[in-house]
Amino acid sequence: MLDFVSQNIWTLLIVLNYLLATSAVITVILKNLNPTKTLSYIVVLVFFPFLGVLVYYLFGQEYRKNKIFSRKHILNKNVIKSIKEELQFSKRELETVNDYLDEKVKLVKLLHSNQDEPLTLNNYIDIISNGDEKFKQLLSDIEAASHHIHLEYYIVKDDDIGAKLLNLLCKKAKEGVTVRLSYDDVGSKISKQMKAQLTNSGVKHFAFMPVLLPRFTGKMNYRNHRKVAVIDGEIGYVGGINIGDEYLNKNGTSFWRDTHLRIKGDAVKSLQIHFLSTWDFVSNEKLKIYKTFFPKTEPFETKVGVQIAASGPDTDWANIMELTLTAIVTAKDYVYITTPYFVPNDEILKALQIASKSGVDVRLMIPKKSDSWVVKHASNSYLGALLRADIKVYKYKKGFVHAKTMVVDDIFSTVGTSNMDYRSFNINFEINSVIYHKANSKLLKNHFLEDLKSCEEVQYKTYLNRPKFDKLKESYCRLWSPLI
Repeated sequence: MLDFVSQNIWTLLIVLNYLLATSAVITVILKNLNPTKTLSYIVVLVFFPFLGVLVYYLFGQEYRKNKIFSRKHILNKNVIKSIKEELQFSKRELETVNDYLDEKVKLVKLLHSNQDEPLTLNNYIDIISNGDEKFKQLLSDIEAASHHIHLEYYIVKDDDIGAKLLNLLCKKAKEGVTVRLSYDDVGSKISKQMKAQLTNSGVKHFAFMPVLLPRFTGKMNYRNHRKVAVIDGEIGYVGGINIGDEYLNKNGTSFWRDTHLRIKGDAVKSLQIHFLSTWDFVSNEKLKIYKTFFPKTEPFETKVGVQIAASGPDTDWANIMELTLTAIVTAKDYVYITTPYFVPNDEILKALQIASKSGVDVRLMIPKKSDSWVVKHASNSYLGALLRADIKVYKYKKGFVHAKTMVVDDIFSTVGTSNMDYRSFNINFEINSVIYHKANSKLLKNHFLEDLKSCEEVQYKTYLNRPKFDKLKESYCRLWSPLI
């Protein structure tokens, strides 16, 4: 028997591979997924022995339906319920918002229906356009914290700026401030020495879904891609800037363009709830929820409407994708999108085309130089469909644009962690701040128009005449687009 196995080992492995591949193909077909995604998996499973099976079992499982991520427990606690009830509008307030937002009220109702997310009006926001400004303010707010510091980040590094922040967390913990830090195990790089220092200083810290070899699993699915900070329940941060030196512009290195928000007001309570839900999952501790996590907010003179959109394998709906789609199809004047990774699904691509063909000014800004070879070429493969529909496409050439923003009609805008790609819409845990406010939306619009000065517009004729080898690379990478 052993002799037979040793003499026919490759034949047996091939047979085993295709038995597993056949089972996976049947499973994919029965799921009734998007045809493009289904065909991508079938191609990989059939034509790439062993690798195809590995890719499917690592990346092809649909956990939103399987509900293996259950982070609902924290949301059922009495304090959380009472906070959400306090944030809900009265009928009279909702009628006022209806008149103010016109058709954009559909976005408010969508998030409320999908995730019971309240719209808050008592807010004040600062739009931050680079890492230098973000870290200056964040470190100052952490230094002034008196009760608690909650941080949830995809990337935390203990390089220069990371070490400065982590050391400050240790200092605050020793002063008696409760510090909780959640970091993604794949995205982050924190040394054992720094982790020990955090522990010894009293900083509570947990990795999100630890993996055996994080350096070799950069595209492992179901990562926590969020960047959230909540200080004393009064100040919140959300946006595209992680904790690392690359987000700073120093020593003449390549310019990093990003966007983040600093929020004060009732929307911070929503960010707090989402942080506590994550903490409940990563720590597995029965955290007692106190009212002190949700201090009373004094009224601001200017009201800024904010909703927090969160999505991931633990949500019943692809909230951020549906929000994006609805914002595009309800646009009347313009849609301006900035994203570092543009690998859209069919719904988003078609919505952009229809909006442009119906007279809406649709513009997309992406980096000229990407940090991902596959994503760069996959993104380029979609540009023809946009250009044919008279959508203006710009490539940022000053450095790397990492901002994830969208502005629509001078009234709706969003800043967050979600890219315009399949991974953000369907696989990773993401969180966006949704803003309903003319002045702030116009400010984000002006940021977009200012960034255009550092861009080159993609011309349709030039795009059509690009080298055939580039077209081949794009077509190859596009095959993998539902998987990357």
